[in-house]
Amino acid sequence: MSSVELLVILLVVTAALAWLAHRVRVPYPIFLTLAGLGIGVLGMRLGPNAPTVRLHPDVVFLIFLPPLLYHAGLLTSWRDFRANLRPISFLAIGLVLFTTVAVAAVAHYAIGMRWDAAFVLGAIVSPPDAIAATAITRRLRVPRRVVTILEGESLVNDASALIAYRFAVAAVVAGEFSLGRAAGAFVMTAVGGVCVGYAVGRAFVWLRPRLHDPAVEGVAALLIAYVAYLPAEWLHASGVLAAVTAGVYVGRRVPQITGSSTRLRLYAVWDTLEFVLNGLVFILIGLQIPEVVRGLGGYSWPALIGYSAAVSAAAIVVRLLWVFPATYMTRLLPVIRRHDPTPAFGPVFLIAWVGLRGIVSLAAALALPTVLEDGVTPFPHRDLIVFLTFAVILATLVGQGLTLPWVIRRLDLPADHVGEQEEELARLETTNAALARLHVLSFTGEIADDVIERARVPYEQRLQYYGPRRRGIRSDGGDAICRSDAQVARVAIGAEREMLVRLRDEGAIGDDTLRRIQTELDLQEARLGSDEEE
Repeated sequence: MSSVELLVILLVVTAALAWLAHRVRVPYPIFLTLAGLGIGVLGMRLGPNAPTVRLHPDVVFLIFLPPLLYHAGLLTSWRDFRANLRPISFLAIGLVLFTTVAVAAVAHYAIGMRWDAAFVLGAIVSPPDAIAATAITRRLRVPRRVVTILEGESLVNDASALIAYRFAVAAVVAGEFSLGRAAGAFVMTAVGGVCVGYAVGRAFVWLRPRLHDPAVEGVAALLIAYVAYLPAEWLHASGVLAAVTAGVYVGRRVPQITGSSTRLRLYAVWDTLEFVLNGLVFILIGLQIPEVVRGLGGYSWPALIGYSAAVSAAAIVVRLLWVFPATYMTRLLPVIRRHDPTPAFGPVFLIAWVGLRGIVSLAAALALPTVLEDGVTPFPHRDLIVFLTFAVILATLVGQGLTLPWVIRRLDLPADHVGEQEEELARLETTNAALARLHVLSFTGEIADDVIERARVPYEQRLQYYGPRRRGIRSDGGDAICRSDAQVARVAIGAEREMLVRLRDEGAIGDDTLRRIQTELDLQEARLGSDEEE
């Protein structure tokens, strides 16, 4: 079976399994991983006649990661990310390094690994997976701040974990390690990735309005993730942070650099691409089990199960031990407690429990070199490291992931109405902006009164709904000359968009609220037809 045929089959299987997961109400990353595992075990029983699926690490790092991380950055609310930068940093940097050390200690003392190889294992399993966490929590009733912290953590922790991983592998291969040099290089790699991503994002924001061909515009929007990732890697900076930074920067400026039809088309493409890549990633994780097991002939299954339980328990418990002190002890400082009151137990426990590992950990394990610098000596414990990585992924993604709905129900998390309140504010202010713009147009004398009145009707109805919270009309100016109903409606929609961006820039609403209402406005404008049709 050729690779192309196998890819088509995997895409069909992914779509079918995702549909089935929706029907049985199981998060599709868990369902697809279990399905891939089942297919892999079946392949082991079929022996050499079964098709072999090898997930090359370069494919993951280059094909899968950049678009997924860029899209995650594109949808990130910068206001919320910045407001939660302290807890995000504690998780994405502090917890990653703490997990690396703790898992290394367990691997050394409980399994007998060399310290350098143990640190490699610790760095590999330290970062929770962005795709798995958000795919599961988005479908559950989770407070908005919890989701923001988890998504923010997953945007940064891959970079910190992969940087630590590189230094750990280099220490094993070369046989030497300098903590001071590694710390300096860590900072330079991270800063370099952010700088490259920012530069690429700014260049794209300048270029995008100058692209007038829809096909070229779409290709450019999809390729920017790789344009940010690859130069950063060539410069030995963090490609992960470069892709994320470019996504966050461009996401802030999407309303200003794209039109409604372009946004509707590209968001649909991104949603489809994200689903396809996510689906393939999780089913491919399960399909790696035959390849992983083949290299473990020297270990008994009871020993492997015991090692897996020890390392998985360490990865889970370490997160619990870190999150609670990092949350509550920092509130002992009055300056922090005054600006960020002590949270309830439920949201803190949920953040501590959602530490699902995924494709980044597996790709890092598969990317381990087979020999040391001399080209002859095998990389110590390589096969065992790969197997234990898969065990941690299975224990966290499936074990913890399946318990999430039950945990959330038991925690009885407080109701979160922040998103609803921001949406109400945005709808009220955009309605006032549209009415103000129509009021200005009515003075030009170029537009019939009945056209203006028909355009005002839906906005007046909306004001009646939000009447108790009406804040008064704020005029944005504007004196475009137009005659038809569609043109007047388009001018009013433009005023709504301007107000949305203003509210976002002032911090009154987040980017997620802006995108939700902006999509509705884009659909309204699409129903009006193009200017040429008039």
